[in-house]
Amino acid sequence: MDQPLTPAVPANARVGLLVRLEAKPEHAQELEELLTGALPLAEEESGTTVWFALRLGPTTFGIFDAFANEEARRAHVEGKIAAVLRSEGPRLLAAKPEIGPHDVLAAKLPTA
Repeated sequence: MDQPLTPAVPANARVGLLVRLEAKPEHAQELEELLTGALPLAEEESGTTVWFALRLGPTTFGIFDAFANEEARRAHVEGKIAAVLRSEGPRLLAAKPEIGPHDVLAAKLPTA
């Protein structure tokens, strides 16, 4: 459900995704390269307000992103980055990704 607009919740970052990825140890570097290489794909997505690829540990990675609404979030889940992860995931990942949709409660974003 979309978060109501308040001064603490920017209109362009009301909902998001938090994804946790556990790489097979022998593929951690390759997963890192896949994620850093996905930045141009995220930049192509007009509905993706913010997108972060994260290293949480030696073999643990994450993605955090935010969107204005559910439609933009759904477009991202059906987009190119998700397609690459679905394609390469079985080879690179030690476990199925943990994907958690979330509502943004407050955010500080850069201003133009």
